[in-house]
Amino acid sequence: MISSLRGSVAAASGSTVVIEVGGVGLKVSVTPQLALSLPIGSTAHLFTTLIVREDDLALFGFTTPDELEIFDLLRGVTGVGPKSALGVLGHLTPTQIASAVATEDDAAFRRVSGIGPKTAKLIVVQLTGKLDVRMQAPTVTAKSTTASDVLIALIGLGWSERDAQAAIDDVVDTADASVTTAVPALLRAALTRLGPQRSGAGR
Repeated sequence: MISSLRGSVAAASGSTVVIEVGGVGLKVSVTPQLALSLPIGSTAHLFTTLIVREDDLALFGFTTPDELEIFDLLRGVTGVGPKSALGVLGHLTPTQIASAVATEDDAAFRRVSGIGPKTAKLIVVQLTGKLDVRMQAPTVTAKSTTASDVLIALIGLGWSERDAQAAIDDVVDTADASVTTAVPALLRAALTRLGPQRSGAGR
């Protein structure tokens, strides 16, 4: 079992990246957002799972153990295959998935391409009680809507969820309400905390 990879990005397009490890290029399926955040030549560290079928060996990669854990849990849901599970993680963060399950919000999953109403309900039912406590709610509570919007934006720009959330928390703890209650202001302040490098991209 290949549980993680660290190597140079040789290619990235769509929802696939090629990571060169020890002179061998390994093709890894990832979310489109992650593929966009990995420039060729950069170093990537991915947590991976290898799915073996009769006619195929497929490697799937993620930036955090939480994403990998949820991917495996999603694949255990009736009607959810690897591509659909990856699609869910391409639209929702682990925290958002945990929140949707906790509040029985199957609509969050219906918005994912390939997930129908029946499957969305099954995800909520079959994942209830299985998600780690650390995923249950965002660290920021009083301003969760604004913070969640900014978190999604930062992840879309290539930062890992952990680094993005840490930057948001830092701003919320130190800035006044004019910054923490407005998405543009909070986003600018979080970007300043993160600096020019994209931590999720491994640069």
